[in-house]
Amino acid sequence: MTASPQPSLAELLVEYDRALAYTADLWSDLTPDEVAWRPNEESSAIGWHLGHQPAVAHFMVRNLTAAEARLDPELDALMDSATAEADRGELPDLPRLTDYRDAVAERVRFRIGAIDRGEVGAPAQLRLIAHNLLIAVINHEYQHDKWVGEVRSEAHGRDLPEPPTSPFLDTVDGYLVVG
Repeated sequence: MTASPQPSLAELLVEYDRALAYTADLWSDLTPDEVAWRPNEESSAIGWHLGHQPAVAHFMVRNLTAAEARLDPELDALMDSATAEADRGELPDLPRLTDYRDAVAERVRFRIGAIDRGEVGAPAQLRLIAHNLLIAVINHEYQHDKWVGEVRSEAHGRDLPEPPTSPFLDTVDGYLVVG
């Protein structure tokens, strides 16, 4: 791993959007059956990962920066990795997953933007929190993208899209990360 330059919050928001776009590239051309396919009973479908990524992002943002309400309590519970696979229930349809992902991304951008503009109490402290939080959210997005990409290529025989490039991205153990 090489040392990457230290990004600003504005640059991290661009990286967040880059990660979200890569996730979209990995799944948007798949059929609903491919998104719902599970390799076995103890594994999650691509669709679960698509819901888990924003569930974690919103949990972190709303609990570490703003104490805002849940966007979809049912999806939050379904997409929580602490919920046993057998208890997760049925996946929502793709429009609901897409709407959830979009709503969470909007909240992340809004909260991080407000912090970056200093429109919060304790702006210097929250800027530090937001910086580390956003790096964790981006790296978590890429963490699950790796699995989605493996299922896309190995189980469904689909080509992988080109991975994103950025001066802030490195690869560690085969995973894209903001270093």
